[in-house]
Amino acid sequence: MGRDIQGRIQRLNSRRRGTDSLDRVTASDRQVILEKSTVPESYQKRSGGKTYTQYALGAMQAVEPEYTRISIEEAERVGKQLDSAFAAKQIRVEFKLQGSVPCDIHIRGVSDVDLLIIDLRLFTYDSAGLLGATYSAYGNSAVGGVASLRQIRTESASTLKEKFPQATIDTTGSKAIKIAGGSLRRQVDIVPSLWHETSDYQRTRDLIDRGIKILDNDRAELKLNLPFKHIHKITQQDTADLGGLKKAIRLCKNIKADAKSEGTSIELSSFDIASLMYHADHNNLRSGAAAGNELTILVEAQRHLDWLYNNSAQAAELWVPDRTRKILDSPAKVSALAQLSVELDDLVKEVAKEQVAEYRYASPSSAFEVRDHLRKTYIPMVY
Repeated sequence: MGRDIQGRIQRLNSRRRGTDSLDRVTASDRQVILEKSTVPESYQKRSGGKTYTQYALGAMQAVEPEYTRISIEEAERVGKQLDSAFAAKQIRVEFKLQGSVPCDIHIRGVSDVDLLIIDLRLFTYDSAGLLGATYSAYGNSAVGGVASLRQIRTESASTLKEKFPQATIDTTGSKAIKIAGGSLRRQVDIVPSLWHETSDYQRTRDLIDRGIKILDNDRAELKLNLPFKHIHKITQQDTADLGGLKKAIRLCKNIKADAKSEGTSIELSSFDIASLMYHADHNNLRSGAAAGNELTILVEAQRHLDWLYNNSAQAAELWVPDRTRKILDSPAKVSALAQLSVELDDLVKEVAKEQVAEYRYASPSSAFEVRDHLRKTYIPMVY
């Protein structure tokens, strides 16, 4: 790839199995991770010794469910301790998960998980919504929200220090309190927030449409997110794509992680990458979801990013799935799109050399020819 493919395979396996994070887990968990890491995964056996193909297949796969379950359980464990402490102070809070873990697009076995701690004493709302007039008695003060969430933040840090004395607690971040180590098997990021009743939520009363205002402590302001709508939109489309969309997202996220390890920083967030792949050709993603046909997902991701780069005006008009902003909302993201596109170009070229004998000696006549060959390549399942 002009890249270290053996190094990429090693890092991919380490991320998936959690051996890259042994210093962040308990001793018993460390032993389980090491034992599991010696058992080959299905994609490794399917690749037939073709290293680039192995990397492409592995980068698409979901993290083993057991690892995901542990991340969620540890977040819930932290939430229970906080809930009890706030109940004793007669402060009503509730908890929700956000981010890559509940969406199942995380790429690490030992994955951090975002836990929203939602202050129920106050909420904000869209005043033009169906229920805006009835909410007016409660106020709509962002200033009050900052003060309220700063109290939640302070009390949370204090409680965590008391309940998890052996853990490391980092309060330097503007949005999240990070807790890891001690008896915890995963890092949990606690994010002080409150509900925002959007116009859509006032009409539907569906959690998908309910917004969250997150405290930016350094700026003393609240930022609106729609995390449940994002998860819903990605999961809904992935279901229609028979799992192809999330495979494409994980593929791009793994490539970004490995490029960074080799000195190339691709300044697209997980949210940005998911949003870009959301607009790919869903017929192609669906075709690639069939067992043995995953290389179709690889070439669709490559085709889509190449099209976006070469059609910048249309790419600039694409919205994130929850419609809160345009995806490529800065020049830096446009440059990052180009970098990610180059990475996919190179991976497709190398996989094609492994799968199509003639490409080892002569270059293909066009990118279309390469994609057509790889779409027709079947890699049998191995169980």
